[in-house]
Amino acid sequence: MSTNDTSNDSVVTSYALASARTVNAGGVTYAYRELGPKGGIPVVFFVHLGATLDNWDPRIVDAIAQTRHVITFDNRGVGASTGIVPDSVEAMADDAYTFIKALGFDTIDIFSFSLGGFIAQDFVVKHPELVRKLVLTGTGPRGGKDIDKVVAVTWYDVVRATLTRRDPKEFLFFHRTATGKPAARAFVNRLKERTIDRDQEISIKGFRTQLKAIQKYGRSAPSDLSRLTQPTLIANGDSDRMVPSVLSEDLHRRIEGSELIIYPDSGHGGIFQFHEKFAPVVAEFLGA
Repeated sequence: MSTNDTSNDSVVTSYALASARTVNAGGVTYAYRELGPKGGIPVVFFVHLGATLDNWDPRIVDAIAQTRHVITFDNRGVGASTGIVPDSVEAMADDAYTFIKALGFDTIDIFSFSLGGFIAQDFVVKHPELVRKLVLTGTGPRGGKDIDKVVAVTWYDVVRATLTRRDPKEFLFFHRTATGKPAARAFVNRLKERTIDRDQEISIKGFRTQLKAIQKYGRSAPSDLSRLTQPTLIANGDSDRMVPSVLSEDLHRRIEGSELIIYPDSGHGGIFQFHEKFAPVVAEFLGA
């Protein structure tokens, strides 16, 4: 992976072609990708359970990268980032802070999904001065009802996927319906569009550790989200089995002035199923 500067290169706005880079901080080598025009406030993407750099929907990343500097990164111990996967969401948020400061940023916007949304909330509660705008998708608040049940739902769907030789995300993120199944297949195919510099998958041990961290988060005392003053966009499907959709409404109530979008007939991956509607909305929100 390269660490050289590309500020004079032509601007890449396709995630399939995004530069693969590394930065060393706190004894960890963090793997990241960047695209879009440099300068201004970057949009940093906080990724979901078990996910690597290869798990972001290019239709959403590319829409934001048309006008914004976008950065995606592997959490510690995941993909091409070194170190050991933390067993708490707070520690993951601390790692995100270490990574962002290592890149020299004083202000960022955050786009987060699922576990990434848990991490983003802990991050902004601890470092409110660093965050200008916040996007929370498929996620819920610390101590939210039934978040600790993610573990059982996840293993159940991993087994279902294994038995049918499908990607677990097809079960975890989408309904097994006439609309959900083709949306799932299309999403999984979009994740394969990048053919160069593919990332390494998370280890089983790392995956189990992340699940343990999610369980702890679900059983913890709530954070005080009433203190958040950042413009916040919250989105989900109406039937999320992983992080129940009611938790998106809970976040909306707790974060004053936040916007809420709930997509119909969709689950955890509602934003991916409805990417054609969601991508321009989130790009406009972050660009305003």
